[in-house]
Formats: sequence, C-alpha cells, structure tokens
Amino acid sequence: MNLHEYQAKQLFAEYGIPVPAGSPARSVEEALRAAKALDSDGWVIKAQIHAGGRGKGGGVKLAANLDEVKTIVSQMLSRNLVTKQTGSEGQPVHRVLIEVNTEIRDELYLSMLVDRSRKRISIIASTEGGMNIEEVAEQNPDKIFSLTIDLIMGLQAYQSRQLGHALRLDKKQRKQLDHILKSMYRLFMEKDLSLIEINPLIIDDQDHLKALDAKVTIDDNALFRQTILAEWRDPEQEDPLESEAKRFDLNFVRLDGEIGCMVNGAGLAMATMDIIKLHGGKPANFLDVGGGTTAEKVTEAFKLILSEPKIKAILVNIFGGIVRCDLIAEGVITAIREVDIDIPVVVRLEGTNVEAGKKLIQESGLSVITAEDLDDAALKAVAAAKGEI
Repeated sequence: MNLHEYQAKQLFAEYGIPVPAGSPARSVEEALRAAKALDSDGWVIKAQIHAGGRGKGGGVKLAANLDEVKTIVSQMLSRNLVTKQTGSEGQPVHRVLIEVNTEIRDELYLSMLVDRSRKRISIIASTEGGMNIEEVAEQNPDKIFSLTIDLIMGLQAYQSRQLGHALRLDKKQRKQLDHILKSMYRLFMEKDLSLIEINPLIIDDQDHLKALDAKVTIDDNALFRQTILAEWRDPEQEDPLESEAKRFDLNFVRLDGEIGCMVNGAGLAMATMDIIKLHGGKPANFLDVGGGTTAEKVTEAFKLILSEPKIKAILVNIFGGIVRCDLIAEGVITAIREVDIDIPVVVRLEGTNVEAGKKLIQESGLSVITAEDLDDAALKAVAAAKGEI
C-alpha cells in the first residue's frame, strides 16, 4: 500500500526525520489557509498522487504570493496529472501539499527497501539526487552506493559512516545522516514497510539534511497489525476494479489484452498468462481467486472480468487442491447465469472431484467450452477470442 507524500512526511516527523513545514489541502480555500499559516516568503505546491515524476509532469510548482497559490491549486485540483509512471490517462489530483520554500545547496538520494535477492534490507544512496535518478542508475552506476543490513545485528554505526563518506558529507552532516538512517530503520521495522525513498534528501542553506520528498510503501500482508496506517489507504488513487477486488479478497491486476483469466494460485495464473501469449493471445488481467475460493468469489471474479468491454473470451483455469472442482463448477455455473455472459467461456478443471465438476458443467445446459489440459485451454481461448469457435 502506497502513502501520499504528506502522509509519509507525517511518519517521518513522528520518527524524527527532518522535513519542511507543510500542510495538505483538498480545496483552494484550505490551501490558502495553509499558506497563510506557514511562515514563508514563498510556497511549494505539490500534487498528491501515487506516482513519481510529478516535477516533470507539472505537479510541483512554486508560488511567490497568495494569488499564485490560488491559481496553481485550482489548476492542479481540476485535472488528472500525467507523468511517466501514470500512463496516458494520468491520476486524479484530490489533494495538494503546501510547503515552505526551502533553499537547496545540494540534492542527494536515499532509500531503504527489501532486497529479495539477498533476503535483507538494503540502503541505496547517491550524490546525484533529484528528478533524474533513474538516468544516473542507468548511465553512471558507479555513483550509486548500496549496503545491506544484517537483520540480527541491525544497522551498524560503521555503515552510517561509510555512507556519509561516500556521499561526501562533512562531520556535522554525517552525524545528521546517522540519525536519519537510524530513524528510517526503526520506522521501516516498526511499521512493516517495504520501501522508504527520499528523493531528494537535500542539504539546505543551513547545512542541514532534510527530506524534501518522501515515498513510503507498506507491506499489504502486514496491514492487519498496522490498523492505523491501513486507514490511510486512498482508494481514489487505485484502479476501481482492483479496489473492488480487494473487497472480496481477490488478487486482480488489469492488463491490456482481450482474454479474461480466472485462476486459483498466483503461480498458475502467471503460467496461464504465459501460455495465452505463447499461442498468440493477450491476457486482459491477472486474477487469482485463491486456493480456498468459494462460489461467491467466483461470481464476483466473473463480474470483475466482464466490467471490461474489451473482453472477447474468458479462460477459467482451476486446480482443485484445497478447493473441490465441483464447488468451482457450481460457482462458474451460478456466475454465468447471474451475470448473463454473452462471450465464450473456456473452462479447464483438474484435481479433487474433477469428474464431478466436469459433469456439472456438461449438464448445466450452458455453452461452456471445456478443455482437457492447460495447452488445450489456451488454444481454445485464443481461438474463441478471434471468433474462430
């Protein structure tokens, strides 16, 4: 789960990571009140969306007076912001962050993330912070510094010193960096995070390190014990179908193909999409209904798939290990009747009670295309999407 910048900075402030003074606003009136309350000669106005590249997309602007604050905020709140991470449709801007204008002497990059290859938490830093950090990583990888944290020993003082020297900080700034790193690590562990990114981490005109931007991602699997943070979720920034899927505990990701997929198990879902591509089709979604799915979840899964008008065929691929195939078959039959599906549906069942499941489908009177194995199912789904069967 992603947090907005203003939410991430609230966490930073709670853990002692220095941030500029600022306040979020959902309207021009709130923005003007926030600007007046901040003691500043100017303000930075930042669109709050769950995507990077806001600066290049026009989502970060300076205002020298209240009239400019009014104009900029009204423009930001009335449109979708398009960046290199949002796609062509962009994301809606429902909030802005009003911050004091901060003098910048230098920009650094600092992040902390789960390194799955090393099974540890890694810190990544660079002297080249700012909007072009991706280009730095690609063109000048020698300017990217990283270290891993032993989960038993924790962050060590010598690691902070190493990073401080790599970033060419003076003694005073290295002490500040040590405090920031310790606070980041404590925040990371206590709040079950998977990412903290500060880009840029600036050196201001007082030679102080400060988090000018903040990105925080929380591990969804830990939200059951991070109940306060779970309430910070912003469904307005999420795909409506993906938000709806969460209500029924379905793992759903929208893609751009024409063959809807309903599968139980993430690995099987990936394999299903791969074999559809192999046979010349394009999957329209990743949809994992889970190992212990129910007829109700199957029905809701069909509704999600069919909410996309571009869908030309549906492939149901179920392995009955935990769940029985006859129960899945009942769910498929109920869903087709309830949703009134008018496109081809290919069903491949395997596992517990598979024969009973196939019999239910055959005797249902529905025009469902059955398949013997995954390869057969993919071939039939691709042909059905092309109108060949």
